[in-house]
Amino acid sequence: DAMGMNMVSKGVQNVLDFLLNDFPDMDVIGISGNFCSDKKPAAVNWIEGRGKSVVCEAVITGEVVAKVLKTTVPALVELNMLKNLTGSAVAGALGGFNAHAANIVSAVFIATGQDPAQNIESSHCITMMEAVNDGKDLHISVTMPSIEVGTVGGGTQLASQSACLNLLGVKGASKESPGSNSRLLAAIVAGSVLAGELSLMSAIAAGQLV
Repeated sequence: DAMGMNMVSKGVQNVLDFLLNDFPDMDVIGISGNFCSDKKPAAVNWIEGRGKSVVCEAVITGEVVAKVLKTTVPALVELNMLKNLTGSAVAGALGGFNAHAANIVSAVFIATGQDPAQNIESSHCITMMEAVNDGKDLHISVTMPSIEVGTVGGGTQLASQSACLNLLGVKGASKESPGSNSRLLAAIVAGSVLAGELSLMSAIAAGQLV
């Protein structure tokens, strides 16, 4: 249930020490070659994934779109295509095909004791919207290939952050199903991002952002 980077770093250092013992002429330039792309946006995170890869989706009825979100399904679908997809492509975005995933990811990360700097790659997100059920309802999804979270170690041990993890039901390591707590936390992050995307995009579509 740990994020795991420190474990990997210690393991690599032990391997290097072992190799140096057998090959004393070997030059060790550094423990990291940056292909890990930690705390940097990179295409490799989309191709290979990093941390947890999550897809979260929901169907919002047309009635809810109209009454609660104050907009329409066609308006949201068009806005998402022109803003999140086309606009981001024109800007040359790398992983930023969304409205504001980073706002939600950074907030959850700080509250739950994650590494705030890993918000960079953890916020990689494509938001998709399409009309379903004969165009009456909205299907929304967020695809996030590199959510880096852990429920043990680091900042998760701080009092406030530990309390937040406990509220979410993911504090510490799962003894029954190792890794399940961190996977659930990643799902919570993605679900929160989806809700944030739906809220902001609806406000923009309804002309109520400012």
